[in-house]
Amino acid sequence: MTKLSVNINKIATLRNARGPHARPDLLQVARDIERFGAEGITVHPRPDERHIRYQDVRDLHAVVTTELNVEGNPTPDFLALVREVRPAQVTLVPDAPEALTSSAGWDTILHQAYLRDVVAELHAHGSRVSIFLGIDLALMDAAATTGTDRIELYTEAYARQYTAGREAAVGPYRAAAAHAGRLGLGVNAGHDLDLDNLAFLHQQLPELAEVSIGHALVADALYLGLENTVQLYKRQLR
Repeated sequence: MTKLSVNINKIATLRNARGPHARPDLLQVARDIERFGAEGITVHPRPDERHIRYQDVRDLHAVVTTELNVEGNPTPDFLALVREVRPAQVTLVPDAPEALTSSAGWDTILHQAYLRDVVAELHAHGSRVSIFLGIDLALMDAAATTGTDRIELYTEAYARQYTAGREAAVGPYRAAAAHAGRLGLGVNAGHDLDLDNLAFLHQQLPELAEVSIGHALVADALYLGLENTVQLYKRQLR
């Protein structure tokens, strides 16, 4: 079964618009999302804390009963946070501090030794590790040498090309997921997945262990309600 982890960064953005103690209550939203059927909560704290704050990660760790997935660039501050919290999963993302959203996967050849050291440290603290990655098979081979448990496929290109031709859009991802499976890597996926394109990706990637979805799900919830939306996304993964 492919698990749904809901990224709640956008909930924190809404809260922060009126101050750190304003509505919506981030912790209650996380509890509700789990109660509505999601199998995980994802957060991506950034150095400027423009949405998820470092303290949010600590607070969420105390209340999340499924799996907490913490994404981010492994800067010293980020690594100190995840060493303290020890979430179920840490997803390593090579985004710059000023990035609006994640826009590329790791060059695992260039950063192979560095990632190997980071993965070993995170494993020592009990976290599963996923590396955010494109669909270049050579980079996937290099990722496998780091000791990572999983890779997270960056699905922006799939989502962008989906309406023009879903078979052509999914083909490289199907090949990448199959290659990851042969390497012994678990496969996650995320970025721009929504109610239109998620079910087909799920059907075509039998290796898919988890999807992380935030922006589209929260946007849909404005019209459909949060409980209904979480369950609609879950339905795409059946």
